[in-house]
Formats: sequence, structure tokens, C-alpha cells
Amino acid sequence: MRNRKHLDEDDVRSRPARSTKPRSKDRPEYSDASIARVITIDRGRVTCVTENNHEFYAIASRELGRRSVVVGDIVAVVGIPEPNQAREDFARIVRIEQRKNSLRRSAEDGSERVLVANVDFLAIVSATTNPEPKHGFVNRALVAAFSEGITPILVMTKSDLASGTEFLDAYSAINIPAFALRKDKAPREFLDFIRGKVTVLIGHSGVGKSTLINALSPYSERETGSVNATTGKGRHTSSSALALEIDGGGWVIDTPGVRSFGLSHVTKGDVIAAFPDCAEIAKSCRKNCSHDEEGCALLEWASEEVGRRSRLTTLQQILASLAD
Repeated sequence: MRNRKHLDEDDVRSRPARSTKPRSKDRPEYSDASIARVITIDRGRVTCVTENNHEFYAIASRELGRRSVVVGDIVAVVGIPEPNQAREDFARIVRIEQRKNSLRRSAEDGSERVLVANVDFLAIVSATTNPEPKHGFVNRALVAAFSEGITPILVMTKSDLASGTEFLDAYSAINIPAFALRKDKAPREFLDFIRGKVTVLIGHSGVGKSTLINALSPYSERETGSVNATTGKGRHTSSSALALEIDGGGWVIDTPGVRSFGLSHVTKGDVIAAFPDCAEIAKSCRKNCSHDEEGCALLEWASEEVGRRSRLTTLQQILASLAD
């Protein structure tokens, strides 16, 4: 029989009493954190750049909670490696500065996800042909821009193959900046217009978006693709959003093919607010007015002048895209 040792109170381990000090909810202020811009994200690895063009890798810290970092974010970072340190030394993103705007896309599960943030211009890229331009896509892009206070720009590529004048004329009444680009000519006017700003380019695959990016940024090596002769659609050559510095200052953000925008948060009022003249008249409309039925104050206002009719027609088409 195994001998049992007699245990006295000195042999018994006692669990220390719990601390009565409450757990602090305070978070470090990180007053010494550096500010940087997010230029691309790859499987949780965030590439950032500081104002003095020091590029480095970073990861999101616990301080961010459930907030996700996106391209275009301005972030506070600690532990930035020196230029001569290994690239595997990651800094930590401890704060996302308040976004002035964002562009969302619809995910396959029906949710909306922020694609990019803090942009000045939304360049909506369409081709004059191959593939054919689509008003529905442009209208929904305009809704996304107007609702976030982003200035939209219409860009027509392949104007050496066909004229995009008729397509662009549909938007002439709302005074949107527009550029017709040729493959055999550098986009100098467009580059001058967006220089010093942050511009995000969106467009269906095959419209020449990557080719345009390569012409705008001396640092770009975006792959270009061709259009399928049977389907009239191109293949996606960009798999992730990427911000590139453009010649002379400013940034251009290339995005993967955006098939649909997240617009569930947008109301008709948000869109109409982007048209100050129409917004003032719309105040006289009855509640829930569709703005295309009898008794609408906007219809009466538009009937007095041809220019107003064109402007209202464009607005109605853009509003209709909210239901698509």
C-alpha cells in the first residue's frame, strides 16, 4: 500500500485574492504616432507611406477593434521600421483618422464594404466601344459620388475608335467634367486636372483603366488585358485596390472591377442635395414625391425652360438607378 504523506496547512497552495482594482478602459493616446497613408492591402499586410515618401509594412493593432483599414485611409502608426531595416519588420496601425468620405461596393453576401476612403475625384471610366458604355453603371456611380460629396469625372477611352459625344451629351446639363482620351495620345489635360488631388478610377473590365493608370503614374506597372470578342467583356487585370503617386503630385487609385456599388444607405434626398437649384425647388414637393408625377414642383419648374428640362431628366435617370 502506497504511503500517504500527511499534509498540513503549509503544503496547501492558496489562490491569491483577486485584485480589487478595476480594469482600466483607457487606451494609450499614442501622441508620438506618425501619420501615414494606406496605399494597398494584401491579406492583412498594409502598405503605408509617410509624407516624406518612406514606404513600409504595417498591421492593424487591437486598438482598432472591428474597424477595417482600407486604401486611402490616413492612419496613425507606431513602430515604423527605419529605411535600412528588413521589410518583415511591421509597424502597428493604432488609429484610423476620421474619413471625409468613402466609396462602397456590394459584396456577394449582400453586405456593403468600404472600398476606398478620402478621395477628391471619382473618375468614371467608360469606353466608346468594345465594350459599349452603359448609362446604368454611370448613373449609379454618380449616385455614389454625389452622396459622399465626391466630384465625379466622366472619362471616355478609345475615342480614336468611335465618338463618345452622344453618350457624354446625356450628362451635359449637370456640368460634370468630361474627358475623351485616345490610345495614341497622352492624357495630359486629364492629368493636369487631377494633379495634386486623390482620384479613384472605376470602370468595367476592358475599358482601358489599367492602360490609363500606367499613363498617369510613372510608378505603375499594371497589367493590361483584352476584350473577349464573343462576350464583349474584358477580364479583370487588377485584383486589389492600389494607390499610386502621379507625376507632379497627387494620387490615383486603381480599383478591381466594381460590378455594383453599395447604395443602400443613400436616399433620394442625398442625390438631390447635389443639385442645389433642384434641391431648393424640391422643398415645395409633397412628402415622398417621386419627382416624375403630376403636382411635382420640380416638373413645373422644369417646364419653364429647356435647360431645366434636360437637367431634371438627367436627375430623374440618376434617381431611377437607386431602384436598380
